[in-house]
Amino acid sequence: MAEQNTKSNETWSARRLPDLAGRTVVVTGANSGIGLTATDALARAGAHVVLAVRDPERGRASAATVHGSTEVRRLDLADLSSVREFAEAWREPLHALINNAGVMMLPRQHTKDGFEMQFGTNHLGHFALTNLLLPHITDRVVTVSSDAHRWGGATIGFDDLDLTADYTPRRAYAQSKLANLLFTLELQRRLAESGSTVRALAAHPGYSATNLQSHAASPAARAFMRLGNRFLAQDDRAGALPTLYAATQDLPGASYVGPDGLGEMRGAPTLVGRSRAASDPLTARRLWRVSEELTGTWFPLAVGEPA
Repeated sequence: MAEQNTKSNETWSARRLPDLAGRTVVVTGANSGIGLTATDALARAGAHVVLAVRDPERGRASAATVHGSTEVRRLDLADLSSVREFAEAWREPLHALINNAGVMMLPRQHTKDGFEMQFGTNHLGHFALTNLLLPHITDRVVTVSSDAHRWGGATIGFDDLDLTADYTPRRAYAQSKLANLLFTLELQRRLAESGSTVRALAAHPGYSATNLQSHAASPAARAFMRLGNRFLAQDDRAGALPTLYAATQDLPGASYVGPDGLGEMRGAPTLVGRSRAASDPLTARRLWRVSEELTGTWFPLAVGEPA
């Protein structure tokens, strides 16, 4: 699926996607926002795109707006039984998995399995899905994170992952987005160690105007985001470009793609940095082991554990 980018990143757009005919891509949370925009761009380039969505009826309505080959399958990332059901039904080769779905700054809620909703959906659901689908994946896994992984010096609260002692919607979201990057880091290590040619990459959309912000717990936060969406944000087409770039360009494993503009809020896709916490291999390995225990899923390829 890779294409060598010979021009400046500043001019890169969805029009420069390679020919994806014969490729199959799964996009989670594909019925709105950057997930739907990415789905349309991939389908236009020739890929068969599976919209993995919680509500198949909404998914089919969204798929009807896509120009190209699509399919809708039910997937609720907040329910590990649904994740397993989705993966167990998969039979064909899968060229790319795009872990796009997410929830943002919700009031305290829990998944069906009892995990804090943002950590459970944004990280654990995708962690389980990736491990279960990995035997079928032939090219790459792209996980959508956020610059929110830096908020307040975000860390992984291993002693209290559900943040029962000190929950705030903002802290929980930042933890889940940090987990996305640590997951990508450790997944790439394991893939390389096992000799797999599959690559793990991450992307973030910058400040993009989508419906994700409308679910924030605080009315003040929702009002602030409405103003930001109107005056600062880029649209969902621009917000999807880092995901599309990570999904199709010839990039090193563990690369992180985001906008090249001021504060990484908007602009053309390029490789971007991440916080020190998101670059710590020891934390990444610890999170992986904890995530295995919580989800009951494991890396399916042979790999050694470093000292």
